Amino acid sequence: MAYRTALFKMHIVAVLFGITGVFGKLIASSAFVLVFGRALFALLAISLLALKMRRLPWHQLSAKRIGALCCAGLLLAAHWVTFFIAVKVGGIAVGTLGFASFPAFVALFEWLFLREKLSVIDFLLMILVTLGLVLVTPSFDFADSATEGLLWGTLSGLVYALLAIANRQAAAKISGVQVCWWQNLSVMLCMLPFAAGSLSGVSLTDWFWIACLGLICTGLAYSLFIDSLMVLKARVAALIIALEPIYAIFVAWLLFSETPSLRMVLGGALIIFTVSWVGMRKVT
Repeated sequence: MAYRTALFKMHIVAVLFGITGVFGKLIASSAFVLVFGRALFALLAISLLALKMRRLPWHQLSAKRIGALCCAGLLLAAHWVTFFIAVKVGGIAVGTLGFASFPAFVALFEWLFLREKLSVIDFLLMILVTLGLVLVTPSFDFADSATEGLLWGTLSGLVYALLAIANRQAAAKISGVQVCWWQNLSVMLCMLPFAAGSLSGVSLTDWFWIACLGLICTGLAYSLFIDSLMVLKARVAALIIALEPIYAIFVAWLLFSETPSLRMVLGGALIIFTVSWVGMRKVT
């Protein structure tokens, strides 16, 4: 694959990750139904990818390792549910920027759970991301839907940070396809009891958007991500993926006229710049 082609594919991945929130806005069904459907269609797409790569999901995996992957999948389910609640309650821009704070939580949890020392850069990351969240906050009234959405988005980032820590143990030295397959299976199964009662009432339009979410924003995006990493360095990929909130906000502005305020732009720019800068330093 040519370098420019890999760059283009990685930007497509960032766009697909960014428009995840757009689908959350388009789909009228509850977050539980949405997450169940996303995992179902993603599982189908990843199964096809596994067949193409000739790597069965259970190949050379112990029952203990499969159990660990499924437990990590519960965190993935919680992350997706809280993220889509954030988007439905507070809007795409607010929910996405709240989630973008997750690298600061990763640094904090590595210190708390893994006893890894915090560097000056880590402290700076947490301070600047916190300042960015304060700027993004529309008001400090918890009755404000946008503020509530930001809290849900930040909670989504916190849960995702826990997932990242869990995957360091559960997914070490395992094919990414296998990790994604087992975790999506876990998400689908744990969401089934919460979504089952509502599935019969899901409209065909919602099923169409849910299928797009699972097949395009998860299955296709993951496939492109793997292909691009065969050519791109990790620091380049990290920098491009950090642009995800920008793509999300731009698409939300085009489709839903969600125009961010100046404070939101400044806060979002601070979060994105900080995460990109720290991410590049850590992978070089």
